[in-house]
Amino acid sequence: MSTLVVVGLQWGDEGKAKVIDILSEEADAVVRYSGGDNAGHTVVVDGKKFVFHLVPVGILRKDKLCVIAGGVVVDLDFLFEEIEDLRSNGIYIGDNLMVSGRCHLTQPYHKAIEQLSEESLGQKAIGTTGRGVGPTFVDKCAREGIMVCDLFRESLLMRKLERNVQRMNSQLAAGGSAARFDAESIHEKLMAQAVLLKPFVAETELVLSAKIDEGENVLFEGAQGALLDVEFGTYPYVTSSYPTSGGVSVGSGIPPTKIDRVIGVTKGYCTRVGAGPFPTEDTNNDGNVLSKRGDERGATTGRMRRCGWLDLVALRYAIRINGVSSLALTKLDVLDDFDEIPVCTEYEYQGRRLNRFPAEIDILQDCKPIYTKCAGWRSHTAGATDAKDLPGAALAFLRFIEEQTGVSIGMVTTGPGREAKIILDESSAHFD
Repeated sequence: MSTLVVVGLQWGDEGKAKVIDILSEEADAVVRYSGGDNAGHTVVVDGKKFVFHLVPVGILRKDKLCVIAGGVVVDLDFLFEEIEDLRSNGIYIGDNLMVSGRCHLTQPYHKAIEQLSEESLGQKAIGTTGRGVGPTFVDKCAREGIMVCDLFRESLLMRKLERNVQRMNSQLAAGGSAARFDAESIHEKLMAQAVLLKPFVAETELVLSAKIDEGENVLFEGAQGALLDVEFGTYPYVTSSYPTSGGVSVGSGIPPTKIDRVIGVTKGYCTRVGAGPFPTEDTNNDGNVLSKRGDERGATTGRMRRCGWLDLVALRYAIRINGVSSLALTKLDVLDDFDEIPVCTEYEYQGRRLNRFPAEIDILQDCKPIYTKCAGWRSHTAGATDAKDLPGAALAFLRFIEEQTGVSIGMVTTGPGREAKIILDESSAHFD
């Protein structure tokens, strides 16, 4: 038996999908355990780009069971659209995809409520994707949610919808929104979607538990990043779920005692989408260079990502709360043209040095990075597949990160394609 978790250690967009794709070659099952369609995973295979939001990345590999576990909230319109898009690109989706009956469903009123909420916050808006994911989790925690399994209990579903629509319409009216919803029309649509969804629905926690007990390899696919975790991220500028490794047990029903290793993914620099503190953000020319060379545009919304330098204070924090076994560092090639590469090793706050990643958002917003300048290599690393192809300064940059974090870098990616990677530790690319 071997179980691996791949988590992002920054604010998402770390390049997890490529790492997951590499590891999925040996997996028997690939499991998405948290978030919703507000996450975007991009994989490039033979020059062709695939963008995922709900379906696990493992679907690109033949004979892999892909599971959308109960910790994921699902917009059925978007799920069916994604399935059809993948099928149109020659990807088989049938008995290799399972959806937990415990998944909560995003409804049209959730999107309207999210839009109203963001508009009401004005300049203090969180910067959400507008997909209705947050309000879906609100309903879930308020015990008002609609689950996949409810689709097959018609009268119960109608009662829930009538109650929720009345409540949501009242909130929308009170907030000045013109949007209104009708329970009967939503119910009718959900009944038609239930027919399409039923072949995929399963008690996924039982399926996964059996696979682990039978010694099969299970890969858990994180979405977003640790610094967006609702519990341990830069609250309130976070997502509404648990992207951290702890979210695996919460979202999939697999206990922590059955998790073997955690691989944490970080870029060689930092990015962030939306509002919130970002101590190492570079709003000058270097930030623009990182954005352009890294093609830093969100896969879900198309928004440009804010860019800056690697933050080791935040990285050490994320490594600790996730129990990271090894690191995968992505987009090394984006740094090729810099004479020197700043790396934040501490913060300065009110004249004092700070080594911790503060929970207090006002303190974090006022933290200034203290940089160590690593030598750049001014050399071409894009597409490199062997450590021998890396310049000495690039290797020194990787060693510096290892020394500062206490965790080895097992994998480095050097471009978007599946083959553009360097394996520094074979265990980071394999289950056993």
